[in-house]
Formats: sequence, C-alpha cells, structure tokens
Amino acid sequence: MTTRLHDKQNYTTTNSNMKGNDMGMFSWHNTDTDEPIWNVYSGKNTTVYMIDDKGKSWAEDRYEGYGVFGGKDYYELLAEMNGLPSCRGEGISLAYSKPPKPHFAPNFVTSLDVDWRDVKSRDHDGQGYFDEAAE
Repeated sequence: MTTRLHDKQNYTTTNSNMKGNDMGMFSWHNTDTDEPIWNVYSGKNTTVYMIDDKGKSWAEDRYEGYGVFGGKDYYELLAEMNGLPSCRGEGISLAYSKPPKPHFAPNFVTSLDVDWRDVKSRDHDGQGYFDEAAE
C-alpha cells in the first residue's frame, strides 16, 4: 500500500481505496493560450491561474501535478461550480462521466486579464511532464 501526503492540502490517499482517475498526475492546456500546464518536475513550469465563474482565482507557480492550484483542488472546485458537495471524488466523477454530463469547469489562464468562459480546458496527455508529440 502506498501513501501520499500532500502538504498543501493535508490529506492522504492510499492506492487501496482509490478507483479509476483518483490517482496519478493531472494536467491541462491553458484556456487562453492552449499551452500545456507543465508541472514543476518538467523544468518548464510557469505561473498559472485557475479561475472560476464567480471571479475567484488561485495562482500556482510550482504546480506539482496533482490538480491543486494555489491551495485549491481543481476537482473540488469543479464540484462546487456545479452545485455538488465540495469533494474531489464528486468532481472527478463529473469530469470523467460516461456518457459525458454537461457541466461548468474552472479555466486555466496565464493572465488575470482573461475572463472565465464556458469552455473546458483540454487534458494534457503528457501529464504536464512529457511532450505530447513524443507519445
């Protein structure tokens, strides 16, 4: 059994109680530039802002790859934006539902001069570390 403690959020996850997309690294493309959000381990990371439909923002300049931006979990925010309990699992279930369910999602931007739009950020298949062309 593997345990990971994420110091910013103070939660633990174990692979014995995780299902599907609960584990692993997550990354997306920025909504404004379509550039990948690189994690800190890639050596290519830059500051990214996660914004919601109410005008709140979270800045992250050392993205670790686990979906947490400025101390806020992407999937918890996704759940909150759609009237669900503030729960990572609820957000993951919504994001990866089959068939896909309509929902609002946070945007990732490189500048706070950009307004939230009703668009979904594309997943980065390289998980914020690998170039997609190399896959």
